[in-house]
Amino acid sequence: METETITQLKGKLLEERARLESELHDLGWEEKGEWEADGGDIDHTATEEDEVADRIEEYEERSSEIDPLEAQWKNVKRALQKIEDGEYGVCEISGEEIEMDRLEANPSARTCKAHMESEGELDD
Repeated sequence: METETITQLKGKLLEERARLESELHDLGWEEKGEWEADGGDIDHTATEEDEVADRIEEYEERSSEIDPLEAQWKNVKRALQKIEDGEYGVCEISGEEIEMDRLEANPSARTCKAHMESEGELDD
């Protein structure tokens, strides 16, 4: 893959990482590479049953929003590391080169088109 192409895709990945980190910070915090939801802007001194239930519900909603964002964030970080290691653009299943149109649409893609359906089964 040409250096100019890699540079362009790296730029997209860096923008995506910044966007994801901003969204994740709005929902919680990061510790040791994992994201944890916070309870939002709810009164943490609340003791009434309904207020406590609201806190729990807010936390669960934030947690469910974090999961897909965190998965994408990890994929972006992985892709950036692969660029640094000179391993970018290679399908993690077949070892074949990932098609350019797939990388342009999703610079953090881990598989070629033939294995796209299996990408979700790969380990983090």
